[in-house]
Amino acid sequence: MDRFTVFGRPGCGYCVRAKEVLESRELPMLYVDIHAEGISKADLEKTVGKPVETVPQIFHGQKYIGGYTELAAYLKEELAV
Repeated sequence: MDRFTVFGRPGCGYCVRAKEVLESRELPMLYVDIHAEGISKADLEKTVGKPVETVPQIFHGQKYIGGYTELAAYLKEELAV
C-alpha cells in the first residue's frame, strides 16, 4: 500500500488527529513537520498544486487527499478501513 504523507506543524490539533488515525489503523505514514524541515507556505503550495492556507496537507502516495476532514472521509469511503 502507498504511504500517506502528512505535512503538519507543531501545535496543530488536526495534524495530531491525522497522525493518530493513520497510526491507529497501522497505515504506512510519514509525518513532515514543516517548521522543522524549513518548508514555507510557498513550498507547500508547489507540492500541493494549489494555494494552501492550513495544515495538515495529506497525500496518499502521489494522490492529494486534502486536510483532516478529507482524510477521514477518504479512509471511510475509499479504503473502508
